[in-house]
Amino acid sequence: MTSFSIPTEVSRITEALKKSSFQAYLVGGCVRDLVSGLKPKDWDVTTNAKPEEIAALFAKTFYENVYGTVTVVNEETTDETLRHIEITPYRLESKYSDQRRPDTVTWSTKLEDDLKRRDFTINALALDPAEGEIVDLYNGQKDLKDKIVRAVGKPEERLSEDPLRIMRGIRLATQLGFAIESETAASIQKTANSLKIISPERIRDEFIRIIMTKEPMIGLVLAHKL
Repeated sequence: MTSFSIPTEVSRITEALKKSSFQAYLVGGCVRDLVSGLKPKDWDVTTNAKPEEIAALFAKTFYENVYGTVTVVNEETTDETLRHIEITPYRLESKYSDQRRPDTVTWSTKLEDDLKRRDFTINALALDPAEGEIVDLYNGQKDLKDKIVRAVGKPEERLSEDPLRIMRGIRLATQLGFAIESETAASIQKTANSLKIISPERIRDEFIRIIMTKEPMIGLVLAHKL
């Protein structure tokens, strides 16, 4: 068991889910940051509860999306990173015909289904905050230690599902000072042209995040290369 510092606003949410006999894991970037000893900039929870079951547990929420994400509003906090906590049901996704959104989304009862659809191994970590147990199906902790950005499963499949992941991989490598794993880098080169179907606004957002890192030129050179 590993001890992590979890804000009360977050643990209150996971505890409420567990008290109602649901599973509750922290997932994604916040777990990556916790394992790396960094302070998370946002907090995401995943669960086997359905959207309506999640919303029924909390005083103030909003839910307006096909992914089932319910946002819990913590009005009493002064920390903006804790004001909105997103809770998403485990889900399975079909093919991405428009290379942006899955054609269909199905709720799942298994955490494994949720983790296998994620973009990079370092983002496919889940943490049970009550037990301090990390679920790591894709050796994300090793890639964190080795400072590598590697796609989950087959890189070309992950990138073709949402080509913005091309930009995100470069941004993560730049932001964290990591290298992009060779097969993932080759797939970025191969699929780079598919970025043309992504809206300029989404590309702009990732590009701004690249140039706002401590070493923006590294990201620009890497983007130029790939």
